[in-house]
Amino acid sequence: MSCLLTCFSSCCASLTCGLCTSVASGISNRSARLAYCGLFGASLILSWILREVAAPLLEKIPWIKSSGTHPKEWYQIQAVLRVSMGNFLFFAILALIMIGVKDKNDRRDSWHHGGWIAKMVIWLLLVVLMFFLPDSVISVYGILSKFGAGLFLLVQVIILLDFTHTWNDAWVEKDEQKWYIALLSVSVGCYLAAFTFSGILFMWFNPSGHDCGLNVFFIVMTMILAFAFAVIALHPAVNGSLLPASVISIYCAYVCYTGLSSEPHDYACNGLHNKSKAVSTSTLVLGMLTTVLSVLYSAVRAGSSTTFLSPPSSPKASAGKKPLLEAEELEEGKEKKKEAEGQPVSYSYTFFHLIFALASMYSAMLLSGWTDTSESSSLIDVGWTSVWVRICTEWITGLLYIWTLLAPLFFPDREFF
Repeated sequence: MSCLLTCFSSCCASLTCGLCTSVASGISNRSARLAYCGLFGASLILSWILREVAAPLLEKIPWIKSSGTHPKEWYQIQAVLRVSMGNFLFFAILALIMIGVKDKNDRRDSWHHGGWIAKMVIWLLLVVLMFFLPDSVISVYGILSKFGAGLFLLVQVIILLDFTHTWNDAWVEKDEQKWYIALLSVSVGCYLAAFTFSGILFMWFNPSGHDCGLNVFFIVMTMILAFAFAVIALHPAVNGSLLPASVISIYCAYVCYTGLSSEPHDYACNGLHNKSKAVSTSTLVLGMLTTVLSVLYSAVRAGSSTTFLSPPSSPKASAGKKPLLEAEELEEGKEKKKEAEGQPVSYSYTFFHLIFALASMYSAMLLSGWTDTSESSSLIDVGWTSVWVRICTEWITGLLYIWTLLAPLFFPDREFF
């Protein structure tokens, strides 16, 4: 019987190894970003699973419980932070290795796109090693993760602002009536959606019979910001556009909703959950999938940005510069230098990995409730810390957008966007 079990385990191990090898060998240069995305998604799923099942095991590890007796929530946070720290170190090491990569002749370019079996092994070893560290080290990482998560949210906002301005410029440059009509239609539609959604938030988070002044303040501030965006953007001195203002408005309304929905579920003004004391498994799964997708999209979008984060040799970074040579001379120069110089990389590898490192910190804060043990262990991203992080993110988004509109007036000699 033991022989059969040994053979069965050996077969499973060989099949798993073969599967990993085939997957790793099938990753091409173009799919490398998706592979990093999948690895990051796997770390989130692992964090979620260990958050639910690893607490009884961690209670038995002496160097983890050395600081005394802790509740179940504390061990769940420890599991999440340890996986996150391993993931953070993995991407941080890659970011350091990729500093200075400008063309594809650099040997490190192949490291970025290949070596996936070694990367998977290193990632797994780093995650496992984190569970041998004392809880004091993990506590320091938890504190640093709050700042890293805030930086990730800031980068996410900057990417959104860059996206809205790029979208607006692309349609304006077409200089056709149908595109101007499309700009106006999308802008009006986004504003209608933003104010309609804000009205719905009043019904959900300001139930009758309760004093919900804080929620009302959050929602009213969202509507004031949306109105201010339009007024400032359409002012003759600013010469802005309504499309970015409308997109930022609906984004602020969405962030306000996520902040209000993160209020404790026993809070009377949380109209979405004040009638239920527990969250169903399907709701948790849906919430987790939404979190994973949003973090992955933000990380890939920011890490692959080619507008303000490309290396100097990138074609995207120098697209707007006037060539120093005429077309024929430039072609001849290209032929001569083609062998000596490699093709420039299209995005910053260092920044790409750095964004995933920061996203590891941000996802850890979401899964651990920003290291708050006062909330129920069955809830994800719920608590007053989450509420204020979301609301402050909304306000910072609004202030940054207003700054992009007003900055050219204060500094006319500098170029913005």
